[in-house]
Amino acid sequence: MNNKYVRLKLKLPNGTNKLLLHSCCAPCSGEIMEAISASDINYSILFYNPNIHPQREYLIRKTENMNFASKNNISFIDLDYDKDNWFIRIKGLENQPERGIRCTVCFDMRFERTALYAFENNFDVISSSLGISRWKNIQQINDCGKLAASKYKNITYWEYNWRKKGGSTRMIEISKREKFYQQEYCGCIYSLRDTNRYRLSIGRDIVRIGNKFYNN
Repeated sequence: MNNKYVRLKLKLPNGTNKLLLHSCCAPCSGEIMEAISASDINYSILFYNPNIHPQREYLIRKTENMNFASKNNISFIDLDYDKDNWFIRIKGLENQPERGIRCTVCFDMRFERTALYAFENNFDVISSSLGISRWKNIQQINDCGKLAASKYKNITYWEYNWRKKGGSTRMIEISKREKFYQQEYCGCIYSLRDTNRYRLSIGRDIVRIGNKFYNN
């Protein structure tokens, strides 16, 4: 793990010490993983992101996250690419804006699966790397996480702002250090569609899957 920063000692809520961290990708989770590891918290990574499209993009993000976890001896739980159920959940919301109800439904689905896995495998706490990105609505994410955890008596959602105290800056620094793949849209087919529409409107090329990496 990176020893460059003097980190605060983090503690899980309610005196617990077994965390299931939902991860959306290596760039978002890298700083969080290093912060949690530096605090000697017992945790595993859960990768469940059926929203990511196309499959090539999904595999790039998952493989990179898996490799970073392996490099740092962190348990990595790889759940199915449940894209068919995702499309069923999202049906009718295809034209909703980013950060709108479509994203809420997407977050709900991912957190529900995370909470269920935590319940079935004796984890006390769940959290996610989703909120570290400045493109996301933290309150929206936290509300979805708390709702999912509330369905199980012994599961707590850890509401921690990973952006604070330079977290977002270190996220980029770690991504450059590790030469992570730099995804250029949130992940779903509708985010890709809207990103490409915007790019074309300002004369930029459309997103090229697998074509951009962080450089030092």
